[in-house]
This record gives sequence, structure tokens and C-alpha cells, in this order.
Amino acid sequence: MAKINPIQLQKHLKGIDYPASKEELIQHARQNGADENAISVLQQLPEQEYQTPTDVSEAVGAIE
Repeated sequence: MAKINPIQLQKHLKGIDYPASKEELIQHARQNGADENAISVLQQLPEQEYQTPTDVSEAVGAIE
């Protein structure tokens, strides 16, 4: 799997209301034009509520 730039990922998640579920993150990223690599990374996140963008970045960092 290709790594994703955390800044690019946060651009895809811009405007999402936190806390957000994994499914909400994926849906929001798709609506913001995220590519399949970004969606693939989000799909690997644990099923949980993410409280902040930092939570998402930390979770993404843990799977790469």
C-alpha cells in the first residue's frame, strides 16, 4: 500500500464535523475528491469515533 501525505488526507477531510466515525470519514473524503489510495487508507482505520483531525492522523500513522 502506498503511503499517504497526512496534509493531503486532512485536505480531503476539511469541513467534517468531529467526532466522526470511520464511515463518515470515508464518505466525506469521497465527496471531497479523495483518490482510491486515500480511501484505502481510511478503510484500514479501526472502527471508532475520531474526536479530532490529530486522532485520524495518529491512526493513519499507526497502520502505515
